[in-house]
Amino acid sequence: MGTQENDQAGGTGRRALLGAAVLGAGGAVLGVAGTARAAEARHGGGLGSLPRPTIIGHRGTAGYRPEHTFGSYDLALDMGADIVEAGDLCPTKDGHLVCRHEPEIGGTTDVADHPEFAGRRTTKVLDGVSITGWFTEDFTLAELKTLRAIERIPANRPHNTLYNGRWEIPTFDEVLRWQDEQTRRRGKQVWIYPETKHPTYFRKLGLGLEERVAKLLHKHGKDRRNSPVVLQSFEPTSIQRLNKLVDNPLVVLLSGATTRPWDFVESGDPRTVADLITPKGLREIAGYAQGIGPTLDLVITKKADGSLDKETTLVSDAHKVGLILHPYTMRNENPFLPAEYRRGTDADGYGDAFGAFKRYFATGIDGVFTDNADTGLLARADFVNG
Repeated sequence: MGTQENDQAGGTGRRALLGAAVLGAGGAVLGVAGTARAAEARHGGGLGSLPRPTIIGHRGTAGYRPEHTFGSYDLALDMGADIVEAGDLCPTKDGHLVCRHEPEIGGTTDVADHPEFAGRRTTKVLDGVSITGWFTEDFTLAELKTLRAIERIPANRPHNTLYNGRWEIPTFDEVLRWQDEQTRRRGKQVWIYPETKHPTYFRKLGLGLEERVAKLLHKHGKDRRNSPVVLQSFEPTSIQRLNKLVDNPLVVLLSGATTRPWDFVESGDPRTVADLITPKGLREIAGYAQGIGPTLDLVITKKADGSLDKETTLVSDAHKVGLILHPYTMRNENPFLPAEYRRGTDADGYGDAFGAFKRYFATGIDGVFTDNADTGLLARADFVNG
């Protein structure tokens, strides 16, 4: 998901953050403006105008089509998703933003079948992890456009491999134009939810994401408070940077409690996600963002056997400071469900996804990312009408 630049610096533009203060080892910004806008997002206007719990099509409809393709995005809208996560944003060698789950594209494109790119295969250290493959930043946009998308997890989604090779890699600029086209065609505002991927890594390469996102949002007139573009990142400093460039709703993504955001690792900030989800940490986040996107395990913990254990106080704690919660990711297949909702042993077999949705909805979350928007929408109807 991404960021962008505002066309005006006055008023609340560029998120001036009244009463801002620098807090914590990482210098997190806390201010009145972010908290006020978070409450607005939760209770009305912008995000508040969407149904609750909001159903967010994860990478489109990754359960049915290769992720981050227009085939996946279109199907998410056809199914009725409230928001489409159109765009995990990675830069190309020549500075364009493309939509890929990760900068390494060996698992999501047919690049391995292109002998002309065999020499681009390399090993890099990405956020402390050694990865071998092909990377978006080593290709021009024209070169990436010769590739086609493939299913990322064929063992779990063999039916999706039918669509391998059908769609190219979309750019963020194309997604923003697609959003307008689909809004006109469907007579209903289409929302998207892009993410800045590995922003610290790319900034070190001279390919800063936030400014590029802001420039495109400004170009398309989508950098305002109620613009139908929600921006997200696992790095709080990326969200803080976006907070100064655009007025879009912003969301801090949160992985496991013991993990540290990579920007914290790079800056020497000792805090973990567990520190960020304390009342103090959430107040800080509310100073520059309107929501959090926690892993589902931060909402309900799991036992050693993979079954659900205890509901945490995260939902109520976040709501107390005006933050919305959009946890990730609900999937229908057995391996991705809590143990008590699995049915049979097939890796691609469906479990009791409806039961799992109901359990998570009961915690009071404001929405959820799901690879199966149709299942999520039926589960919401059951929950709301039950």
